[in-house]
Amino acid sequence: MSVKRNVLRVAATAAASGLLAAGALAVAGSASAATDPGYAFRTLDNAHDLTFNQLLGINDEGTIAGYFGSGAAGHPNKGYVLLPPYGQGSYVNENFPGSVQTQVTGLNNRGVTVGFWAPTNMGSGDANFGWVDVDGQFRQADYPTSDPASPVADQLLGVNDNDVAVGFYTDGQGNNHGYEYDINTNTYVPVIDPKDESASLTAAAINDNGDVAGFYTAGDGTTDGFLLLHYAKGRDCPFIDLAFPGASSTMALGVNGSDEVVGTYTDGSGNSATMHGFTWTPEGGFTTVDDPHGIGTTTVNGVNDHGDLVGFYTDSAGNTDGFLATPQG
Repeated sequence: MSVKRNVLRVAATAAASGLLAAGALAVAGSASAATDPGYAFRTLDNAHDLTFNQLLGINDEGTIAGYFGSGAAGHPNKGYVLLPPYGQGSYVNENFPGSVQTQVTGLNNRGVTVGFWAPTNMGSGDANFGWVDVDGQFRQADYPTSDPASPVADQLLGVNDNDVAVGFYTDGQGNNHGYEYDINTNTYVPVIDPKDESASLTAAAINDNGDVAGFYTAGDGTTDGFLLLHYAKGRDCPFIDLAFPGASSTMALGVNGSDEVVGTYTDGSGNSATMHGFTWTPEGGFTTVDDPHGIGTTTVNGVNDHGDLVGFYTDSAGNTDGFLATPQG
């Protein structure tokens, strides 16, 4: 889907070995949110399509995962990685072999990339499938469900340095199911909300500690982010609910090794709704981060261990632009 991002206009093969969930902690919506602490922002758009770029992940070397093209009919998604120093010659195309559309959604420090691809570009109803690329060798990776959506919707969205990826698939009833995928052993593990195992849930990012960030929609329609800690301090996988104070919805989309979580929240509803990026830390809580060219239209989608952010915004001309935000001071 692309609630994490604009998906291909829609939005796995070993038995699962366990459930990544346990006690729930609702700790992240009680304090007031601070405002932007100060970043240097840089717009980064691939010149192949200046109307639509999204930057989705960044590793510690500053390599960025992203794509151009909205996915509308005749305007296919095309994946790339962007290398420092981020000139037009620094974009490297990366597309699943034989695909019509590809998004590169995540990457690690070892050169492994993940994403999803589609065989068509109809503008709606395009099936999509997860993929991994290890040393230039692509392979498809989809959760082994017996109840897939039609058309199929399965996406990998992030990967850590242990070569464990995360993503989701959509079932025949339209609910999302998060999962982890171990690239080396070709095994899958569900990621669930322990408070409500039936919640529609997307696993969006994973750090090297095995902590997973994502978002879920409860039965009452509320969408909150989460951080699922992996065996933290002797406890089995605490589930931290992340709800930006006063927001109508919150989505956690990235996490780094310090458990700094990034994402987007919606303020208001309907035609008056605005979207703002955020960071969250266990010590400091929430902070709003808006690109100055896209205040009210910003999504922060990835963060590395240096605190560098990537994401996208809508500019005054209606174009979707990628951005890099570097902490100052």
